[in-house]
Amino acid sequence: MNDLKAKHALNMAFTVVFAVLAVLYVYPVFMILINSFKVETAISTSTVFQLPTADTFAGAANFVAAVVSQGFLQSFFYSAFITVTSVALILLCCSMCAWYITRINGPISKAIYYLCVFSMVVPFQMVMFTLAQTADSLKLNTPYNICIIYLGFGAGLAVFMFCGFVKSIPLEIEEAATIDGCNPLQTYGLVVLPILKPTLISVAILQAMWVWNDYLLPTLVLDIRKYRTIPMLIQYFRGSYGRVEMGPMMACILLTIVPIIVFYLACQKYIIEGVVAGAVKG
Repeated sequence: MNDLKAKHALNMAFTVVFAVLAVLYVYPVFMILINSFKVETAISTSTVFQLPTADTFAGAANFVAAVVSQGFLQSFFYSAFITVTSVALILLCCSMCAWYITRINGPISKAIYYLCVFSMVVPFQMVMFTLAQTADSLKLNTPYNICIIYLGFGAGLAVFMFCGFVKSIPLEIEEAATIDGCNPLQTYGLVVLPILKPTLISVAILQAMWVWNDYLLPTLVLDIRKYRTIPMLIQYFRGSYGRVEMGPMMACILLTIVPIIVFYLACQKYIIEGVVAGAVKG
């Protein structure tokens, strides 16, 4: 009986601690939300922590200014295009690479695996200057082909995660597909890829959050005068005479957060289904 009470008290303590942590994490987003509906003077004064009132409520004016005045739609297109192409390339190439590494257990495949794992511990700051020069020389400095650079930096984690899941796939399934007449490409597309769905979605969420919110790599590679992603736009959000427009900036940040949250919530159930399915896998 005492053990049950102690366990219940411990669970309650963990619940309180994690609830406090959740509030601390959500609070900055809440501050952005309430300030995105305020007039400029209410954000830059002591009322920044207060809820909007009849005098400080700006309605949708900040959102209209964020979308119209600073080229938000163009930056949104660049960020969306870079994120979709980069994540798609990472999922396709890295899942195929992980399947090859796992099934072809030789020195070359092991070397590729360890190189991918090693790439995760290399700081980006060590290669960013040479990366900018290499991207310029190879014409990878536009939103339409920067996905190749993201593939290189995202391959380490993706290959590591895919390899762990591919090892759990019974080899007999692929052998049966080969007996039925499937070539390696058909085996991968028709057998391996559907089984990888939970890991595909997990990797897609992690990589999409990274690419969508990335500021440093696009700033180093892209021409900021021609191409600005959403994080770059927020950084250079200026009004007349270089003044920072806090209201439209808050609205822009909120509009930036919403798509990735919607994507995560839409895919979350598939991750849970995949975890449950893998737990009872015989």
